[in-house]
Amino acid sequence: MSLGDNGAMTTAVLPERLSLGNVVVDTPVVLAPMAGVTNAAFRQLCAEQGAGLYVCEMITSRGIVEGDRTSLSMLTFAANEAVRSVQLYGVDPATIGRAVEILCADHGVQHVDLNFGCPVPKVTRKGGGAALPWKATLLGQILTAAVAAASPYGVPVTMKTRKGIDDDHLTFLDAGRIAQDTGCAAIALHGRTAVQHYSGTADWDSIGELKAAVEIPVLGNGDIWEARDAIAMVERTGCDGVVVGRGCLGRPWLFRDLAAAFAGQQVQELPTLGEVMAVMRRHAELLGDLMGEERGCIEFRKHVAWYLKGFRAGSRVRDQLGKVSSYAALDTLLDELDPTERFPADQLGLPRGKQGSPKRVVVPDGWLDSRELAEAIDPDAEDGTSGG
Repeated sequence: MSLGDNGAMTTAVLPERLSLGNVVVDTPVVLAPMAGVTNAAFRQLCAEQGAGLYVCEMITSRGIVEGDRTSLSMLTFAANEAVRSVQLYGVDPATIGRAVEILCADHGVQHVDLNFGCPVPKVTRKGGGAALPWKATLLGQILTAAVAAASPYGVPVTMKTRKGIDDDHLTFLDAGRIAQDTGCAAIALHGRTAVQHYSGTADWDSIGELKAAVEIPVLGNGDIWEARDAIAMVERTGCDGVVVGRGCLGRPWLFRDLAAAFAGQQVQELPTLGEVMAVMRRHAELLGDLMGEERGCIEFRKHVAWYLKGFRAGSRVRDQLGKVSSYAALDTLLDELDPTERFPADQLGLPRGKQGSPKRVVVPDGWLDSRELAEAIDPDAEDGTSGG
C-alpha cells in the first residue's frame, strides 16, 4: 500500500528496504551528498527524522590518497549513522582503488559511492564528472578498481550518474551495464543531462529505461520535493529506491515523511513555524557540536532562507538571522517569530535550491569523437580539494 498524489491509498507494491550488497537500509531512501550541506551535523539531523542512508559530502580520491587535511576531516560520522557512507570522486583507476582501500581499512567506511554526475565546468572540461562516462572503457576500469579494492572488506560500491552529456550523447544505459558487469551493488540515475544542470524537469522515464536494462538495483534521483513524489517515481519507474537532494534543504523532516510513505502510513501533518524553529535550533546546535558554537552558527546561516521559505518572517529578522554567531543571538531572533504560524502550503511541490538554466558543457578537444580514451586523462580533472 502507498500514498497517492491525493493522499489516498493505492495498491502499488513498494520496496520495504534497500539492499546494497551486505548493507541493508530499512527505508529505500538515500540522502544525496551536497557540498557544504551534508556534513555530519546535517546527516545526524536527517537521521533523527527518519530511516535511510546518509552519504558524506563528496571527497576526492586524490585528497584521500595524499592525506589532504580537509578531505580527511570530512570523514566524521555521527553516532546515529548506522552505515558509514562516503561518495568518492576521481578520474584515475589506480588512485580510486587506493582511496577505496584507505577508506575501508583505515576509516571503517561501509559503503562507497562513485560520482559521475558533476556538471561543473572546471571538472568536465578536463574529462571528469558527467563527461567521464562517455569514455566507456575508462569508466569500467575505474569501477573495476574500486570494486576490487572494496571486496576484501565486504564493502559495496555503487555509482551515480546522469543521463549523459546532452541528448545527443547519452550514456546512462551503457553506464548501467558497465556498473553491473564490474560488480557494482547499484546505480543511481539523476534524470537530467549535464547540459541541464538542475534546470527543467527530471526525466523519470529514463530511470524506468535503466531499471528495465539491468538486474542490479536502480535508484532514481531528480525532482523529489515531497514524499508523494518519491512514491510516484517508484510507481512509474519500478526503481528500487530514491535519492533525495535539494528537496530536503530546510526540510530534514522530509525523511520522516518518506519513511511513513514507504511504510504505507499516513504522512504526518505539516510542521508549524514553532516546530520548524525547534529543528533550526537543533541544526545549529549540532553544527556547534561539530565545529564550535561560533563557527557552527556561521555555517548555519546558509540554511536560514531554506527553513523560512514561504513563512511571513520579516526582512529584518531574516537579515539578522543571516548574521548570527551565537546560540543566544539565534534564540533572541527566533523568539520574534510566531510559533503558531502554519506551514506555507503553497510551497509544497516546488523546487528548492537553485534551478538555474541549461549551460553548455565544456569537454576536452576531441572528447566526443570516440567512446575510447585516446590519451591519458588530464590529472587536473581531479584536484585534491574535496567537498565540491
